[in-house]
Amino acid sequence: MNASPTQSTEPRTAPESRRRTRADRARQVAEVLRRQIASGAFTSGLLPDERLLIADFAVSRNTVREALGVLRDEGVVERRQGVGTVIVRRPYEHTLERLTGLAETLGTHGEVTNHVRVADLVRPPGEVARKLHVPDGGRVVYIERLRLLDGVPLSLDLTYLAADIGEPLLTADLAGRDLFGLIEESTGGRLGSASVTVHAVGGDPHTCALLDIPAGSALFTVERLTRLPDGRPVDLEFLRIRGDRLAFRAELVRAVPEPHIAPTPRDNDDPSRTGGER
Repeated sequence: MNASPTQSTEPRTAPESRRRTRADRARQVAEVLRRQIASGAFTSGLLPDERLLIADFAVSRNTVREALGVLRDEGVVERRQGVGTVIVRRPYEHTLERLTGLAETLGTHGEVTNHVRVADLVRPPGEVARKLHVPDGGRVVYIERLRLLDGVPLSLDLTYLAADIGEPLLTADLAGRDLFGLIEESTGGRLGSASVTVHAVGGDPHTCALLDIPAGSALFTVERLTRLPDGRPVDLEFLRIRGDRLAFRAELVRAVPEPHIAPTPRDNDDPSRTGGER
């Protein structure tokens, strides 16, 4: 026999999936603070004191301290006696809404310089040749650069350029300029559009050594195929970007869904036209 609602005196507990540990709440606080820091909040360079954070997030002191510990372990903040929690590194935001080079985006935050590791005319890998529409036996310009912001490594950029676009750049200022600006100066016209794919990986030892971070550190890997206004692909880049120094940002608009139109049944699908079911 089923018990009536009034017969049950056992307290109801939240399902396991809905229980939130202190670590869950600390992770939430750390994520919000991390995004505020990246967007330029806390211009004084200090985080609010613990009492304000406790009130703002409605969590315990231990939760706030655990969240600050997460950011401290990431190298974003540090605790200084008599001062408070100081921001020691801000991840810089890079928009995905416009086709811009690194110096165009981050030039206001410091000096972007490039250590050119390779710049040469090479035979492309098959996938590169396919994406750049290079015929069999054709060549491309390959440029590899370690990019730094105020002397601190930020990304390792591997770039393949259509030969007619890239060869004039081999004598250009690759150490001090964005490739986009150099391409536009060389061609006398603007670039058009790009397709971008971003995902996160744990960095391999060689890349991490070049970027001056521990092996296995989080990296963004970005593939960007850039085209001229007529749609011709001319620039294929594979970027490895330090996850602790850059954040991607975009403003997105939800598309209006297409109206659903029910299919019109064909005559021979209507049983009434054949005298019954088939």
